[in-house]
Amino acid sequence: MITLVVDDYDTAIQHYVNDLGFTLVEDTPLGEGKRWVVVEPGPGGARLLLAPATTAAQRAAIGSPAGGRVAFFLYTDDFDADYERFRAGGVTFEGPVRDEVYGKVVVFADAYGNRWDFIQRR
Repeated sequence: MITLVVDDYDTAIQHYVNDLGFTLVEDTPLGEGKRWVVVEPGPGGARLLLAPATTAAQRAAIGSPAGGRVAFFLYTDDFDADYERFRAGGVTFEGPVRDEVYGKVVVFADAYGNRWDFIQRR
């Protein structure tokens, strides 16, 4: 599981579940407004712990966990259908879809600016 710093629990859940099609695995209240919120892109994939920023340093880190490089890799078995679903959900793609040695790929930024490689392996 990977912690992903976000601005707000509900906004993040809406984006990852509704826009990107992730599954909400857990949303447990911890008291004092804190929650344990976990989403996953699919069975067997890495899960994301969505954690709202609470300090200036954390707010500054939203969208830049790898210093501007692609930080996450999302694999699919149906690139074209998922690509169109993402587009319909307002996902911003960086450049055209490319055919690489390892498969079909395009970079996108999620609602927080985190960069992802979206890939269908050969």
